[in-house]
Amino acid sequence: MPISPLAAERGLSPFISFSRAEWARLRDGMALPIEAAELDRLVSLNDFVSLEDVADIYLPLVRLIQLYYAAAQNLYQVTNVFLGSPAAKVPYVIGIAGSVAVGKSSTARILQALLARGPGAPKVDLVTTDGFLYPNRVLHERGIMHRKGFPESYDRRRLLQFMADVKSGQPTLAVPLYSHLTYDIAFDSAQIVDRPDILIVEGLNVLQRGGRASRAPQIFVSDFFDFAIYVDAEAPLLQQWYIERFLKLRETAFRDPHSYFRRYADLSVDEAISTARRIWREINEVNLRQNIEPTRERADLIIEKGDRHGLERVYLRKL
Repeated sequence: MPISPLAAERGLSPFISFSRAEWARLRDGMALPIEAAELDRLVSLNDFVSLEDVADIYLPLVRLIQLYYAAAQNLYQVTNVFLGSPAAKVPYVIGIAGSVAVGKSSTARILQALLARGPGAPKVDLVTTDGFLYPNRVLHERGIMHRKGFPESYDRRRLLQFMADVKSGQPTLAVPLYSHLTYDIAFDSAQIVDRPDILIVEGLNVLQRGGRASRAPQIFVSDFFDFAIYVDAEAPLLQQWYIERFLKLRETAFRDPHSYFRRYADLSVDEAISTARRIWREINEVNLRQNIEPTRERADLIIEKGDRHGLERVYLRKL
């Protein structure tokens, strides 16, 4: 877990730790703005989020982000006074990171829905970094198809340019889309991001700050974040959830004739479990240990999950 007992004992942790009950009390009476049917549409396959989770975990988080967002707006006004002329108004950017199968996408969509219902009904856009993966053709050419999802499989320059344009207040930015059916970039479509009030950026490695040593200043995706969230769970749970999701996909999306993974649809249950376990062990767990998990402490807030995706504890970085 993110904070070692020794660090906690010595008061060295940069985080304040909250049990679920302690965090839930910070909701401060916020009304629950969504119903079960809408929540079901927001939650990813094999993830589990209840209305109680929304009330106990997500509403206090939304309240915190709303306070931070309001403070950022005040800072924008102060900057205008200092500069003596209006500065470009730019989106408040929230980054969400975490492992494969941890439920990042559910977290991102739930936050988007809740924040958009906040004071002033802000425009909230959601972008996933899957669209910035190199096309399969490029990955094959570079011999890294087996490392899809690792940092080197992303068009980092294009992603950084997008983030820089967002924070420069540029309008109508085209974001490439990714098809989980074909397991490749959807070349015939794009998402348009046009100066939202809040932008959520979700991806595996968005908090990573590694790279080749260089004497020149390096810029990272996380440099453009105003608030960063890491969704966390123990590796054995992540593996279990990945296998469970693989089995569900075997009965659903994998059966589509256009699916990149069509070959897995005809596997027996035992064969599917063995295949999913191998993929997890050889690819996803390696990426988790080497690239994703080490970024956890760079987040401003960590949501800790337990069995059955239960939301158990929250860590908030001290100011």
